[in-house]
Amino acid sequence: MGVFVFLPLVLPLTAWPVARLAEQRLHPRTATRLLAVVAGVSAVCSTLCLGLLMIVGTAQLPGNPLPDSWSDPDVRAALPYDEIAGRAAIPALLAVLVSCGAAAWRQVRVRRRVVAALAGLPPTPVAVLPDRTPYAYAVPGGAVRGGARGHGHSKARGRGRGRVVVSTGMLAGLAPAERRALFAHERAHLAARHHRHLLTVHLAARANPFLRPLRTAVSYTAERWADEEAAAEVGSRRSVARAIGKAALLAPRAPAAALPALTGGDAGPVPRRVAALMRPAPAGRAWPPVGTAVGLAAWCAACGATVSALSSANSAVTLYLVLRAAASPM
Repeated sequence: MGVFVFLPLVLPLTAWPVARLAEQRLHPRTATRLLAVVAGVSAVCSTLCLGLLMIVGTAQLPGNPLPDSWSDPDVRAALPYDEIAGRAAIPALLAVLVSCGAAAWRQVRVRRRVVAALAGLPPTPVAVLPDRTPYAYAVPGGAVRGGARGHGHSKARGRGRGRVVVSTGMLAGLAPAERRALFAHERAHLAARHHRHLLTVHLAARANPFLRPLRTAVSYTAERWADEEAAAEVGSRRSVARAIGKAALLAPRAPAAALPALTGGDAGPVPRRVAALMRPAPAGRAWPPVGTAVGLAAWCAACGATVSALSSANSAVTLYLVLRAAASPM
């Protein structure tokens, strides 16, 4: 395996430049997709390499259930600093699994809370809750399926993109044009399935702390993506900007902050979003030109993710062959 096994653990650093540049200079749709893919690939590769390191480290522990041949000198020779790196990988991988498991369990609990809140309501695209607390969020279709049980159209609604949930307190604070912008914004989250992008980067940041800047960036670009889609739907960027500003002033941190994968994530820096809507719509270029700073950063991040994938694949195949040779009878 050599040093290749360590590369996926540090190569996420190559994505740091594009995380900030993508927010400013890429279309939000392109930025969200690019950063989510880079984060997901990098996290899987780094976790895989931690697992490979753990195998070598666990085989050195007395009383382990692994075959004795896995602790042979030939196996340990495949890993630089095997005694330190192998054993250090054991608690590191356990911490990753516990952290990701806790995040996944939190998502399950959030979905259950949403289902309970929507239980008994008609399975309409928009659910208006009689609550004086101002809030609005989008619920993916999978989270609605259980809550609409028993209604005639629940099965069809469960297969849909989801629904928008808004309180009467939020509606009371917005003008009609701003309400249309709010609904368009939340529908854009559902149509683009932003909860998947956000969950990907959230788990990726738990798997590798070097990926946290990408989580922050995607939380912002997903909101900007929905802003642009809403502006195109209602035909007024100024109306969307006013709706964003008013909703931010009206709504407390909860429940939106408690539902990161359902609401479209943190609302992001609202002044930056409003300022972006005051400018012309960004160009919808699929990939930035290579000669620009953001283009170079994007290629650097893509190359880093590619090298991570190749390194982890090379390490996995090498370790498999080494372990197979060590376990084979002479």
